[in-house]
Amino acid sequence: MEIQSVKMAFFSPTGTSKAIIQAVAQGINHDKVELIDLTRPDIRKQALKTTENELLIVAVPVYAGRVPGLLMGWLQSLEANNTPCVCIAVYGNREYDDALLELKESLEKQGCKPVAGAAYIGEHSFSAEDTPIAVARPDENDLKHAEAFGVKIREKLDSLASVGEIPGLEVPGNRPYKAMGGKISTDFIEVSDACTQCGICEDLCPVNAIDYANDIMVDQDLCIRCCACIKGCPEGARSMKASQVKDVAKWLCDNCKAPKEPVNFL
Repeated sequence: MEIQSVKMAFFSPTGTSKAIIQAVAQGINHDKVELIDLTRPDIRKQALKTTENELLIVAVPVYAGRVPGLLMGWLQSLEANNTPCVCIAVYGNREYDDALLELKESLEKQGCKPVAGAAYIGEHSFSAEDTPIAVARPDENDLKHAEAFGVKIREKLDSLASVGEIPGLEVPGNRPYKAMGGKISTDFIEVSDACTQCGICEDLCPVNAIDYANDIMVDQDLCIRCCACIKGCPEGARSMKASQVKDVAKWLCDNCKAPKEPVNFL
């Protein structure tokens, strides 16, 4: 079947989902690719329409075993017309639980036809110098694996005469999906005197939770604990202080040391 263009939608506050989806696109090797950065609040407000002649790739991080809740509005606004799609979940070396299944079924409801799925590992957003969790993932091997996955996707699409020939895709997960955990306090960010009020953290925040007049001020109701502001601070002025989030980071560091490997479903 002929694919006229590839649309790559990703939510990637710390860059891991973006790295994976770009490697997959490199393997698909199409000359017409559009990036849709859902990390930006303004982009999440724009409804997307796709056709059966396009390939939609969606990559999201796993938050507590689920698709990040702030993406559901965008997913539900998607208008797809028998669009072949690829679902990718990127998780921090614990488990991806029901996130991949939830993403697949969310896309199906909007008119997509899943042709492939995958789960990749990315450095956990809570990873820090004293609580390392999947540090530097995706690494070179992960990206080569993702590129090879893209080649397999292209080969599968080339073997089909039409969208109607796409077989049903089975991915791991449970229904009902994993219940959302109890609310964890978002008061976990400590800002040192090294802060220069440069504003980079404000631009990195995917939910506009940082005050543009004062980088130290964080709206606790908006913060999603993605830690983009911590990892992206050029001065290293932001860190995790003693908190529920820090306790979770320590548990993950202690209990999720064995490196997980990426998996593909075709």
